[in-house]
Amino acid sequence: MRAVVYDAYEQLPTVREVPAPGAPDGGVVLDVAATGVCRSDWHAWMGHDPVALPHVPGHELVGTIAAVGAGVRNWRVGDRVTTPFVCGCGVCETCRAGDPQVCPDQTQPGFTGWGSFAQQVAARAADANLVAVPATIGDVEAAALGCRFATAYRAVTGHGGLRAGQWLAVYGAGGVGLSALLIGLALGARVVVVDVAEPALELAARLGATGVVRSAPGEPAEEIARRVREASDGGAHVGVEAIGRPEAAVASLLSLRRRGRHVQAGLLLGRDATPPFPMDRVVAQELSIHGTHGLAAADYPAMLDLVAARIDLSALVGRVISLQEAPAALAAMGGPATGSGMTVVRL
Repeated sequence: MRAVVYDAYEQLPTVREVPAPGAPDGGVVLDVAATGVCRSDWHAWMGHDPVALPHVPGHELVGTIAAVGAGVRNWRVGDRVTTPFVCGCGVCETCRAGDPQVCPDQTQPGFTGWGSFAQQVAARAADANLVAVPATIGDVEAAALGCRFATAYRAVTGHGGLRAGQWLAVYGAGGVGLSALLIGLALGARVVVVDVAEPALELAARLGATGVVRSAPGEPAEEIARRVREASDGGAHVGVEAIGRPEAAVASLLSLRRRGRHVQAGLLLGRDATPPFPMDRVVAQELSIHGTHGLAAADYPAMLDLVAARIDLSALVGRVISLQEAPAALAAMGGPATGSGMTVVRL
């Protein structure tokens, strides 16, 4: 099969022929129809989130089942599916408790194994992880579900507990941030979006943001938070950091009103892993800090119901590219959001 492969960190990947995967016991092989280009893939390519080399990236995917491994009960060849980017083992105590997104034996296409920047990809523990994609959602739009949109959904609803009439502050107008914006609006909240790029903020405004705040590189978190508090009538009930910048995480926390909830969705790795959170403020105002790591397959139906009722996923897609264009698109993920929306590879 043809796949995007890199042999060393920060070395521009190439598209070449590699062996096709076999169906693992309990798993399946998918013919990939579309896959998203995500900043998490960029982190792996940079070596921030180490992977075994050579490597095929890609973890946001939709496709049809091409082969079924031994022991799979619920799926057949030809079924059109997606999968969370975190695939739980399905049998451990954590998975049985309903939290496969933090399974200690999890697998992740594009990280623990080869991913979906390829004509085929293997998925393990199929009965626990696969999700049928409704015919009403196209391949390109469905490619966003497995990571960015699902991550934003859990951040806003599961951890943030956002309700109608409340304020949501979103830091970063990339795929996760724009998804959080649309989810917040669908829930009846008012949303302020923060980014350094004017085109990204213009897109957020077109999608319905109540307010936008343009931050400057190096601007103190306290100043960014002050402007967000002004834009949100005294502070956000929920803040979502969706880009992976320590200063944005601190600003999100500082922009909350009392008893507010900060949700960290952007990856903070290496030297960025310990932002200087003001814990005196956390204690005095009873603020909450949550991490979020994907969405369990069992929670997809509620998310899909919200999409069907109130959200146009096509609004999130900016560019549709070929597999041959994917290496350059992956390398470009290190820059700020451009306002073009998500990039999706169509195979």
